[in-house]
Amino acid sequence: MIRRLAVFLSLVSLPALAGEVLCPDLGAAVQVGSCASEAELKWGFTGYCGDNARLYDKDDQICLSPENYNKVKDVSLWEVGEFQGYLHCSLSPATVKASKFQSLGIIRTGSMTRVVCSYDNGLDLTYRTKAVCATQGDKAVCKD
Repeated sequence: MIRRLAVFLSLVSLPALAGEVLCPDLGAAVQVGSCASEAELKWGFTGYCGDNARLYDKDDQICLSPENYNKVKDVSLWEVGEFQGYLHCSLSPATVKASKFQSLGIIRTGSMTRVVCSYDNGLDLTYRTKAVCATQGDKAVCKD
């Protein structure tokens, strides 16, 4: 019985306790989503920006041209540990991995905190937690 409980607890993801959150090195980043093909981007532009499809965000500049649409929508998911971000597909994986840390920010919305790490080349990766976090230099200190 105790062994079953130990196995069960090892499989359950427990919330992180208070601790420091450091921005990761993008050299370890992994692209977990794929970039869209030209045909998929064209199909997405047609569907997203079609005549009756855009009933909201009317002031948005996305639908002015396929090029504007691609600037916003041609992204892929990247991860480093618990950090994630949608990065533009125009950047090569080598460029992403060579990007250097620039700043750390914290955004609290409702019960969710986002620790945002910004890198050169306009890249951002985000760690999400329900813990309350505060910046201390180039790290975040999070407390449950």
